[in-house]
Amino acid sequence: MRSPADIVDSVPPTVDTTQAEALLQAVDRIALPLARLAVSKGLPFAVVEAQLKQAFVQAAREAHPQLPPHRAVSRIATTTGLNRREVTRLTQVSAPPPQRRPVAAELFAHWANDPAYKDADGRPCVLPRQGATLSFESLAQSVTRDVHPRSLLDELLRLGLAVHNTELDSVSLVQDAFVPRGDVERMLGFLSDNVGDHLSAAVANVLSDGREHFEQAVFADELSAESIAQLRSLVSAKWRNVTAALVPAIEALIEQDREAGRLQDRRLRVGLYSYTDSMDGTAPPAPVGPLTPAPAGNDSKT
Repeated sequence: MRSPADIVDSVPPTVDTTQAEALLQAVDRIALPLARLAVSKGLPFAVVEAQLKQAFVQAAREAHPQLPPHRAVSRIATTTGLNRREVTRLTQVSAPPPQRRPVAAELFAHWANDPAYKDADGRPCVLPRQGATLSFESLAQSVTRDVHPRSLLDELLRLGLAVHNTELDSVSLVQDAFVPRGDVERMLGFLSDNVGDHLSAAVANVLSDGREHFEQAVFADELSAESIAQLRSLVSAKWRNVTAALVPAIEALIEQDREAGRLQDRRLRVGLYSYTDSMDGTAPPAPVGPLTPAPAGNDSKT
């Protein structure tokens, strides 16, 4: 295996050595969790490598947007280190289809955060399944007219996020975060969306040498497993406060933009994460109970 020093030695002389070492350390920290995910799901290296090549070609295209087509292949090959034949093949790959809007996540966010659908204690109301106002049907129709309310209810039931009382014909939430347990495909989608945007924000801040995006974190060590358990509860509670304030504000701004006729071509993702491990990184964290992840659906509309 090549050492980090050997890898740095192979970096072009135009790249600052100190920056190259820091960059390679960052790549290592990013690559290892990705490799763990791929290995655990049986995804071979060759498939990941192909995706990485495609990403390098796309990044090179973005770095040189004004290049005429007859010069693009050579410039991309020079920028990425890929050979011209490979670049030609990769530039002919069609773009992936646009992702569908996660309507179930958006409905969950409305129900969990809209004051109109909360009880006196600030919890999501138990809703009659049908009705013109303050019902699951009216809630679903306020989110979308493209999907039938029954289909949305079936999706929430399938994901274990809601229950349907057939005797009273009422619906209630049973989770306080949009975490579709048992739905690996959807969880992987959240992983790519949330981690992808977080990483994009961090990279943009580094490349712009400024604070283009908000990105802050708190770090602490010398904590016990019991203290971590208490902090998990605190983090979850604070995130619920954040979403309760953000979601109605975002919805109000969307409506203001619509009424003002402004171009609504921008999107937003606001997230929060926590991670615990041993201080030396050699042992898994002690089992201190489940952590409720950040509600991935609360920013889905934006």
